[in-house]
Amino acid sequence: MGFTENLKALPGVAHLAAIQLLDRDGNVVATIENKAGQTGSLAVYNHLGQIYGAITVEAAKKGLELYAEHAADAQAHPGKHPNIDRLAALVAAGGLLRVKHEFAGGAME
Repeated sequence: MGFTENLKALPGVAHLAAIQLLDRDGNVVATIENKAGQTGSLAVYNHLGQIYGAITVEAAKKGLELYAEHAADAQAHPGKHPNIDRLAALVAAGGLLRVKHEFAGGAME
């Protein structure tokens, strides 16, 4: 399946304003907002966080599968898809990112 079809199978993210990705020390390394151009990535990372509890190597591999044709484009054009690049780097180097949700209305989880 392609990315568009994969997105349709993921939980909705209308309740989220953003997701923050935290390193092992609790530092924010990235924020994915619920806005045009990032909503698909927000859905992918939200799903991975729900299923795996964090963005682990296994979760990152699954994320790359979900991105489908965009993962191949990211590999061919480094820097074009930073949210995909982050998953590929996690797979290559290992590691873990925690997911912190910012709900629409300002509450954080």
